[in-house]
Amino acid sequence: MNELKPENVADYPRPPAIEAFGGLILVRFAGVVIAETRASFRILETFHPPTYYLPVAAFAPGVLRPSAGRSTLCEWKGQAGYFDVTSGGRVAERAAWSYAAPNAAYAAIRDHVALYAEPMDEVLVAGERVLPQPGNFYGGWVTANISGPVKGAPGTTHW
Repeated sequence: MNELKPENVADYPRPPAIEAFGGLILVRFAGVVIAETRASFRILETFHPPTYYLPVAAFAPGVLRPSAGRSTLCEWKGQAGYFDVTSGGRVAERAAWSYAAPNAAYAAIRDHVALYAEPMDEVLVAGERVLPQPGNFYGGWVTANISGPVKGAPGTTHW
């Protein structure tokens, strides 16, 4: 999948689906490109915009620094560990995460990292600037092709 076709988040499955994405993803932080790839995965879960997982090799050396003291558990993917994103003297604490040992159905995202869009200077998917998923917990990326009610804003966390 290289283009952004219309999608409604209400049509995404639960448990979440995983799919390869071959469109260009570009991430800028502290004025420089810190990640670029055409080989990522998307996790598609009901009422969430896609969460993109980029291969570790897509990140500039030294950009990802393990963040101590925080992990979360996803009922589908397993235990997530977090990274601080660093570049040009700037630090976005716990702005990225990965699954070192994901559950079997999500094994493809091992050695891949997802990012919160909000602290980045710019995140582009297939040339389109993304908006962060509402709220401060979920890490989906909203693009113009996404429709439907998106989970994350106050009052939506228990849908």
